[in-house]
Formats: sequence, C-alpha cells, structure tokens
Amino acid sequence: MKDDVDVLLRRLAREFRPRTNEPVDALLLRMREELPEPWQHEDITTLASEETTGHLTAFLDVLEHGLDAAEVETPPPSLEIARRFARGGVPISTLLRAYRLGHVGLFQLFQAEVPRLTDNPELINAVAMRLLAQGFAYVDRSSVRVVEAYQEERDRRLQRRLLLTNEASLRIGTTLDIGRTAQELADVGTDDFADLVVVDLRTIVLDDEDALPASGPSPLRRVAHRFASGTRSTEPRTPAGRTHTYPEESEPARALATGRAALHHIPGSEAEAWWQSTPESGDEAYGPDDFHSVLLLPLPARGEVLGLVQFFRAEGSAPFDEDDLFLAREIVARAAVSIDNARRYTQERSTALTLQRSLLPQRAVEQPAVVAATRYLPSGARAGVGGDWYDVIPLSGARVALVVGDVVGRGLGAAATMGRLRTAVRAFADIDLMPDELLTHLDDVVIRLQNEEGQETGETSATCLYAIYDPVSRVCSFASAGHVLPVVVTPPDGEDDTAGSRPVELLEAPIGPPLGLGGLPFETTQLTLPEGSLLALFTDGLIRSRTRDVDAARALLGDVLAGGPTPPKAVDRAEPAESPDEICDRILAALLPSRSSDDVALLMARTRALDPGHVAALDLPSDPAVVADARRFTSDALTAWGLEELSFTTELMVSELVTNAIRYGGVPIQLRLILQSTLTCEVFDASSTAPHLRRARTFDEGGRGLLLVAQLAERWGTRHSREGKVIWAEQALPPKEND
Repeated sequence: MKDDVDVLLRRLAREFRPRTNEPVDALLLRMREELPEPWQHEDITTLASEETTGHLTAFLDVLEHGLDAAEVETPPPSLEIARRFARGGVPISTLLRAYRLGHVGLFQLFQAEVPRLTDNPELINAVAMRLLAQGFAYVDRSSVRVVEAYQEERDRRLQRRLLLTNEASLRIGTTLDIGRTAQELADVGTDDFADLVVVDLRTIVLDDEDALPASGPSPLRRVAHRFASGTRSTEPRTPAGRTHTYPEESEPARALATGRAALHHIPGSEAEAWWQSTPESGDEAYGPDDFHSVLLLPLPARGEVLGLVQFFRAEGSAPFDEDDLFLAREIVARAAVSIDNARRYTQERSTALTLQRSLLPQRAVEQPAVVAATRYLPSGARAGVGGDWYDVIPLSGARVALVVGDVVGRGLGAAATMGRLRTAVRAFADIDLMPDELLTHLDDVVIRLQNEEGQETGETSATCLYAIYDPVSRVCSFASAGHVLPVVVTPPDGEDDTAGSRPVELLEAPIGPPLGLGGLPFETTQLTLPEGSLLALFTDGLIRSRTRDVDAARALLGDVLAGGPTPPKAVDRAEPAESPDEICDRILAALLPSRSSDDVALLMARTRALDPGHVAALDLPSDPAVVADARRFTSDALTAWGLEELSFTTELMVSELVTNAIRYGGVPIQLRLILQSTLTCEVFDASSTAPHLRRARTFDEGGRGLLLVAQLAERWGTRHSREGKVIWAEQALPPKEND
C-alpha cells in the first residue's frame, strides 16, 4: 500500500505541475474574499502570486520526489511578505490566518484531484492521510520561518524606532537657534526614514511676535530641507529662505489650520495637481514631482501651531504607514519644543539686548579730560545677555568719571538691574562723591534691591569699578567693588606712542567686596598719570575663557596695549598715537577671536592734561578784606583769556563764594578758575559743612549769596574730599565772532 501511495502522489504532482496557475488564481481569489486586510497594501499584493506559486511548487517537489516536508526551505517571497506585513503594521495573527487559508486551500485542491486518478477507497484514504501529514509538516516548517522573519523585521523596526527617537533627542535642539534646530530635524528625518524632509515655519514665529493670526492662510518661510543620501528627486520649488503660502483648500493648509497630523498616499499622476501655487507665491508648485507618500506634521507648542513639517517618500521606497506617522509625530513633537524654546530664547535675548543697548550711553559726551572709546559685545552663550555696562560721566572742574560694571545673572532681569545701577551711579556722581564713598552708597542700593525682590528671585549682586580722572592735576582715583582692576599704559618719556615701546602696568590695588554684601569697606587708590596715558577698563568676560588662563589673558592684553603681537588684519601699529577706537579693535581681535561665552564691556580712555595757562589759582587767608583781591585776580585772569564780557558775573559769583568760605568755612581757602569748554569758578575751604539755598526774608541782610550764584551760573554744586569741600559754578563761554 505504501508503494501505491508514493506512486499515486508522484503521478498527482506530475499532472498538477503544468497547470499551477489555475489553483494559484483560485487560492488568491478565495483569500481576497475571506481575508481582505492584507490586500490593502499594494506591495504585498504584487508578491502574493509569486509567494503562492512558490509554496505550491515546493509542495509538489515534496510529493514528486518524496522529500521530507519538514526539511524543505521556505520560498523567499514568503519571507519577504512576512517582513512587509511587519513593516506595514499588519498583525501577526492575520499573517498566520493567511497561511492557514492558503495551505488548507492547497490540501483541498489536491484532495479533489485524487479520486480522478483512482477509485480505490482505501488508496484514496491513505493518500489523503499522507497529504494531511505532509501538509502539516510543511505548514509547521514554513510557519516557523515566516514568524521568525516577521518578528525579526518587527524587532528591527522597533529598534530603528527607538534609535531614531533617541537620535532625535540627542541631535535636535543642540542650540537655541531656530534655523539650526529646524535643520537638525530635517537631518534626523532623512536618516533611514524619509527621502525628503521640508520644514516651514510661520513668519510670525520668526519675526518674534507672540500672537498668531486667527484665520486665513498663514505666510510661511522655508527654513530647512534635506534629501536622504543617494536620493534622486526633484528639488522643492520653494527654496530655503523663501516666504510663501499654501492654498486654503490644500492638504498642507488644512493640516496647519486643524493642527492634526495626516498621512497621504498620492498616485504619481496626481502629484503635480496635489501641489497648487498661489498667485502671490510666484512658484509653479511646492513639492517634488516624484513622491508617492507624504506625512504632514504640524509643529505644536503651547497651544500654537508654529509651522509644518513634511516627510516625503519617492519611488523606490515603501509608502509611509500609520506606524511611521506615529514615529514622525514623536520626533516632530520633540522638535516643536526645541523650536519653541529657541523662539522664546531669541525673543528674550532680543528684548534684553535692546534694553541693554538702550540703557548704555548712546553717544559720547564731550569732555576735556579724556578721549574715550567703548565696546559692548553680548555673549554667544545660551545663558543670554548679561548685565555688563560702561559709562563716561563729565564731572565738575573738567574731571571725568569712568565706570565699568557687571551685574550677576542673565536676561531681562540682569539688564534691568544694570539700568538701575547705572542710574544710581550717575546720581551719586552728580553729587561728586569720592570713588569709595560712591561704591558704599551703591552697595546700599543693591542691598535695597535684594530686600525688594525677596529670596525667591535670587540674590542681586554686581561688581563695579569707579574711577575719576582730573586733567588739572593728572591724578586718577579709583576704587573697585569686586571688579577686575584697570590696565594703565604710559607713553615713553612723555612722547607719543611708538610701536612696542609703551610701558604697561597691570595695577595692583585693594579690591573691595562685590556689591550687595554690605558692611565691608571700599578703598580709593590714587596715581598720577602722564599726559597721553591709556586706561583700559573692562569686564571679566574679556579675560576669562575656558581655553586660556586669566593671568595669560592679562599678559596678552598687556602685550597688545604695549604694541606687541597682534592678529592679521589688525590696525597698523607703526603709526603713532593710535586712537582708542583702533586699540579697542585690536584688543578684541587678539583676545576674542571667536564669540565670547560671556558679555564683554570695554572702555579705553587716553588721558589729557589741561594747559597750565588755562588754570588760575589764588590762596586766600580767612579775612573779609581779601574779597577785593579775589575780584581783581578774577578780572585779570579773564582779561588774559579774552573773556572780559564775563567779568561782571564771574566777579559777582567769586565775591559770594569767597565770602561764604571766609564766613562759614575754614582755612586753607583757595580760589581756582578753570578755562575749558566752560568757565569754572571753584572755591575750596577746609570745612565739610555743605552749603544750601535758603529763602531770605524781606529785611534779612544775608542769605541771598548762593541764590544769586544759582541764578548766574549754568550749573553749580559742591564736592567733598577728605580735606574739605569745593563749591563750584560753571558758565558757558561767549560765542566766538566767526561762530
């Protein structure tokens, strides 16, 4: 009987083999009716016929040649279909059901053929049992291989998804630059996922505006796009940087309006029509012509849609599926957070920088004491704009105050605090406080700010260097509150600078505590500077670097100021008496060849000395009779200067100020006249008591002196020193004849 079964099975296989197409078509039709899900995937449909033919041929080989069904190799198309089921997200249960249907159908076809070859019931039954055993063995073998292929592909896709998601976390949002973040999204999206990624952002997002339009087409700007490596595709017809809008009824516009992600499969014949231009765009179309599958992903952040990301797959790539859409949604959600953070950072940085620059001096104030140049460089770090500032403040007696400070912290808070401290410094400078006294008062201001802000906002702290230069005495007085000390460059032998010959002094002086600690003293240091000396005041961002030691940076600064080595394209040092502007440029080029991680404020001042012929001084005893001598001295000095027309008012002011000094002050008493851009009259006495204006009654014999001075002078005031006080009054010079 066994031999008869083998013979009959071989005969069945030989007669069945020439007409395999008929059973294959019948099996495919039955499977379409009973299991319609897989047939929605075109790539699976194209392989189904080849796979079924492969199974039928393999089973016929088993029957004809007596092979062990458990050892027969599964046809490659069957393994490929399993992989495509996994890529398409088709459940494995559907795959196994398809196998059961297919193999049951084959068994039924063979069983129906056996009665045609024999009418022996026993032989028919034996052949049926052999077919059933061989069929189960073959199904078991092929099912195991197919399930393995399905699971391998599924695991590979899950691993790829995890890797891609992890890559997105690592590679997207590495900076707080919107364009860079968008390009990082495009780069990640084209790594083994899409053939082309296009990122469009709403122009209102890029223009630093908060509110988005409620309705209507939103203008977009093409921020980034990238093709996958080796992809041959038509370039997007909207290039990077171009502003455009999508038609209101188009799919991209619909995705933007609804904020919902969408998956679209577009037949090649409809690709051109799928993209329609708008009259104002000037483009024929917006996308590549050879794509067949696209994911539209809005960029959501804080209830707003920032823009649209589009993932394309062209010919040669499998279409996107729902699993791809889910993965793309995760990647885009991460990117949206990064882009929104970059937008908010850009807005805050722009606001802080605008505030910072508006609070800094807008133009140089004319004063005779120094020739000054300044630079402010905001940081390039993520931390944002800091609170560095500088100031040049004209003082009485032709003097000038030079200020550099740095508020601890970043952003709008630091910029606003900087503005408050700069205003306070100007107010204290206006009452002519000594550097140490001014810093003491400024320390009190910072402590009050700390108390007002409370603990939850963090402590307010700052450093400050305050210097006063007097062109009459050429004395520079300065004090530091936790701030780096200035660098002084003196001209050789009192002559103009020549390259490489300037003596540089890195000052050593007491540095007080930073502002905001309270209760600790500050100390004023004084030094006499030759005319033409350079003073370099700066914040620590100039010399602090991750790649260079502070001492090395200070040494390099000294070399540059001395006229030492300088980078290419620097100002020619062979010319004498470089301007402070040129020196500022050389310093920044040498010490900051790339963008600094901290803000930098730099103030460069070349000192002047007032012509001794423009200063007239007279020591006076404490005797009312010398008032007449003071008037004559004043008249003679004004005559020598050609200012006779100011004699009457000046003598009147001198009379009142000298009389007050004799009556209420202490010896020594000195009268000094200073001619510069204005005429200044100063009277010094050893008393520390400050005068004040008061309203004289009708029959009072005194009390009108300072009131008279205030009416005659353009400005007047009092400044104190450790030796006493000076009352000063300024008058404008009369216009010259050719003015």
